[in-house]
This record gives sequence, C-alpha cells and structure tokens, in this order.
Amino acid sequence: MNQNVLQHFRKDEAPYLDYCSGLCNQALNQYRPILTSFLNPRQVYLLTVITNSYSGINVKFFGGHLNAEMKRGLIYPEYFQPTNRDFKITLFGIKYPSKFVHLKHSQILGTLMSSGIKRNVIGDIDTDDHQWQFFTESSMATYLKFQITKINRNRVMLQALPLSDAIEPTNDWQDKYSVVVSLRLDAIISAGFNVSRNQSKDLIKHNHVRLNWELVNQPNLDVQINDILSVRQYGRLKLKTVKGRSRKGKLRIVISVIKK
Repeated sequence: MNQNVLQHFRKDEAPYLDYCSGLCNQALNQYRPILTSFLNPRQVYLLTVITNSYSGINVKFFGGHLNAEMKRGLIYPEYFQPTNRDFKITLFGIKYPSKFVHLKHSQILGTLMSSGIKRNVIGDIDTDDHQWQFFTESSMATYLKFQITKINRNRVMLQALPLSDAIEPTNDWQDKYSVVVSLRLDAIISAGFNVSRNQSKDLIKHNHVRLNWELVNQPNLDVQINDILSVRQYGRLKLKTVKGRSRKGKLRIVISVIKK
C-alpha cells in the first residue's frame, strides 16, 4: 500500500486498506469482477478511494435497494457491465404474529448473529413500522431459512422475496449542526447526544461505544467522514460533513443522529 495514501487515514484502517488494495489487484490480474461481503458506509468510502487510485477497474455498490446503508461492492474491469443480479443478494421477509408480537432491530440482529454467521453476511435490517425485512448474501439464504425459526422466543418464518418487494424503511436519522473543538471520539459523542466530555469518556472506557461496529476504548480517536458510532442506551451517530472552521477556529460539522 502506498504510504502517501495511508497517511490520510487512521492507523487502525491500514489492514482494511491493504485488503481493498488486494481486491483491486485481484480484479486486475484475473481480469474478472470481485465481489465483497456487505460493507458499512466507511468501508464503502475507503474502497472507493482505493479503487479510484487504480487504472482499468471500477467499483459499484448495491445493498438491495436504493438507499441501503450496508452494501456489497463489486470491483470489475472496464469491459464488464454490472447488474443488480451480480451482487447476489437475497431479501427475506420475516413472518410473525405482528398483532401480538413486537420485534426490535436488536432482537433480529442478535438472533442472526447467534446462528453462527458473521455480521458482514447481513445487509440492512429494515422496517416500515408494519413489517420487517433483511438482506443477506444469497449463498447463506438456504442456511438462514432453516436455521432461523424463532426470534426472542417468538416463532417466525423467513420468506424469500424479490428485491422489488423491498419496503421503504422508516428513516429515523435526523441531521444536527454543531461546532466542536476537534473530531475526537468523545467530542463527537458529546455534540451528538448533548452529554459532557467526561460522560463521553466514561461511555467509551466502559465499552459502550462501537465505531463502525467495532468496540473502541480510545476517547482521543479521530472520527472520519461516514464513520458510524453506536452508543449503548443513547443511539447512533454518523459524521456527514465538515463545513470548515468558525471565526473562533472551531470545526463546523453536520452529524446524523438516531436517538433511542
């Protein structure tokens, strides 16, 4: 990996950047499309940056519907014309007695993870407040269909659906404009949830914070564009943009927030 590229990203992202570079080289050397598992928005951004540094290949992303958060990436030579079928995504509807049972995102994700699969096999888990659906890699569809029969002790059935039947999920993200001294993890959490820096540090040190689905315990870690933070009992944050500095030298930012 070119050191000039690495210097623009966090040190902990170096292994993933090397992985992206390996995928690009594979697509070039084998002259064929290379498909990834589901990627979070930060990973999508990083793979885009790395792919764009190569000649002769392109990258496209698809997560099952237009506004998907988790997406599979397809790196391909210029001769190839990708379609949605090339992403090999299956949509499942969850059938359950909705009049008597109330499912939650965390319950569905927890059940899927307890089946022995990795998080990157699953895409978005969506609801329109009336039904639940989720996307998965097609190679895991048969396994999940027979493995998942209960969620939170409630009997369920997974029904494969055409991607055209994907629901329009409820959008709970709300943009918030804020001014921060830095992009440190504790500063972003404080700005997003209106808590003190000390409270933010305690949340991080007690393993209540995940950065792009990975536990973090360093309050001084810098947050990057498209990073997603999950804070236990508070909700989720996403750093959307940095709009420059104020007259006092502070950073003007836009954060998307989902509060619990």
